[in-house]
Amino acid sequence: MNLTDTQRAIHAFLAERIEAEGVPPSQTEIARAFGFSGVRAAQYHLEALEAAGVVERTPGRARGLRLLQLPDMPRQLPLPADDDVLRLPVLGQVAAGMPIGADIGSEQVVLMDRTFFSPAPDYLLRVKGDSMRDEGIFDGDLIGVHRTSDARNGQVVIARIDDEITVKLLKIGQGRIRLLPRNPDYSPIEVQPGQDFAIEGLYCGLVRPNA
Repeated sequence: MNLTDTQRAIHAFLAERIEAEGVPPSQTEIARAFGFSGVRAAQYHLEALEAAGVVERTPGRARGLRLLQLPDMPRQLPLPADDDVLRLPVLGQVAAGMPIGADIGSEQVVLMDRTFFSPAPDYLLRVKGDSMRDEGIFDGDLIGVHRTSDARNGQVVIARIDDEITVKLLKIGQGRIRLLPRNPDYSPIEVQPGQDFAIEGLYCGLVRPNA
């Protein structure tokens, strides 16, 4: 099977639970057992197992899952390999609207599968607002931030303006820097001469809690 160590571990977990209880675990139980922050991560791995042909899922049916192939690893619950897991602090909020003050204190630490992000993030920020909705970033999402001060024109960045943080599309040209929303209800932010401006990092993916 062309699966990650985490997916092999989930496959073994499914087999163990089916043998012990006669039914597979729910996505919530899988997420809890593997330290995922939400059921979307469990769903992603189940989709990978289904694509690999080792499980079959019945759409619209709770716990509608059966094994097509037994796992080729020991039948105990293994933990995800460290190489597959990112331990990411949640560092407050970032505005997808007008800039807001950034809470630099860590709210929590979450474990995430590395495959959700590219490049690997250094931390997560919680989004407030909907100015980036056309980029698929919504209020309440946790976005991964790769810490860097370098960014190219057209990248989605996390920027600091006078000690406030925002996530926007970076536009550089004609001697000016603009931060563009991805929602026509919002206006671009133009960085003025003399403002304290810096790129804090690059957007590299998101997690939608409770999705």
